[in-house]
Amino acid sequence: MPTVRYLVGHVDAAVSFYTAYLGFELERRMGPPFAIVRRGDLRLWLSGPESSASRPMPDGRRPEPGGWNRVVIEVADLQAAVRQLTQAGVVFRNEIVSGPGGKQILLEDPSGNPIELFQPAK
Repeated sequence: MPTVRYLVGHVDAAVSFYTAYLGFELERRMGPPFAIVRRGDLRLWLSGPESSASRPMPDGRRPEPGGWNRVVIEVADLQAAVRQLTQAGVVFRNEIVSGPGGKQILLEDPSGNPIELFQPAK
């Protein structure tokens, strides 16, 4: 089963976001600093500021949320998904773009981590 770790600023907010808007289910909660949510065969580890994954590196750099690597979630109707999430106040990084493989858009979780919604070309 594939697992992705996202660093998040607030685990409760991240769990609420992924379960309310993106169809994930809470699999396990390990106190305030860490939770696992699941969608199909994907596990997403949500690591808060007090988790071991957020500890500084030997050179002093601190892991932080954001960046451009992302989880991709396939949807059947991208326009409908965007309308629903926009009404819920979800933040998008861009508008829908089309390419040879389909259409995509990037949204952000409450900590600024990107999620790509993707509708394959038919």
